[in-house]
Amino acid sequence: MTAAQPAVLREDRGPVTWLTLNRPDAMNALDPQLLDEFDSYVRAVGDDPSVRVVVITATGRAFCAGADLKAVLGTRGDLDPARLLDFEQRAQATFARLADLPKPTIAALNGVTMAGGLELALHCDLVVASSRARIGDGHTNYGLLPGAGGAARLPRVIGPTRAKYLAFTGELISAEQALTMGLVVEVLPPEDFRSRIESLSSAIAVRSPSALRLFKQTIDDGLNQPLQSALRLELLATAAHLHTGDVEEGLRAFTEKRAPRFTTSEENHD
Repeated sequence: MTAAQPAVLREDRGPVTWLTLNRPDAMNALDPQLLDEFDSYVRAVGDDPSVRVVVITATGRAFCAGADLKAVLGTRGDLDPARLLDFEQRAQATFARLADLPKPTIAALNGVTMAGGLELALHCDLVVASSRARIGDGHTNYGLLPGAGGAARLPRVIGPTRAKYLAFTGELISAEQALTMGLVVEVLPPEDFRSRIESLSSAIAVRSPSALRLFKQTIDDGLNQPLQSALRLELLATAAHLHTGDVEEGLRAFTEKRAPRFTTSEENHD
């Protein structure tokens, strides 16, 4: 019997880890195996002090076309509400774990991204897209509702009116339209896609792990806080960061006119 093909691949490139969805024949649709493997890798990179940046991408022509309805509903396609809700709860928990990683994450959309694929991308800190990517929600195309961020996170990123447009129409938009909406931060030509992401992730990976972790935490925690509360969070984060060695190293490197050599995230994480 042939061993099952892994649904997610992990590749470590120095301090940058790439997690690649690997169901190209199914447009990398989410099924229980993929979700379990992805969740396991997210836990692993979160505990790995050598990992400073995580890139999420996929093989084939799609990033992720959403949930694999055949796998979730069964081959007959009969609705089992409990089974569908259980899958959505598992996806929500896994994606939340991704969002809570104490290190930067980049979603690299190489192709079609819709429904659960869009929700996965929304849990990353940065989203970049190939110019070939087509992006949308798509739940209403099948009479479904999102369960992992499509209604909760999307309007916080692009605003309620644009989120409703994507939700109500079910249409796929171009990467350039997604850039205009603020859904992605950069659109890349396919021939430069991987090299540009490598450059971006490597540039982030050399920054202070403590500063990155606390900057991410302060932004995320302060989003729904009044301004004065968010400003207090900044001071608390600064106070915590000053107790690491990274501030001293950064200032010494500036004085000595050299690149700083920051410590690992584990050494910085009390």
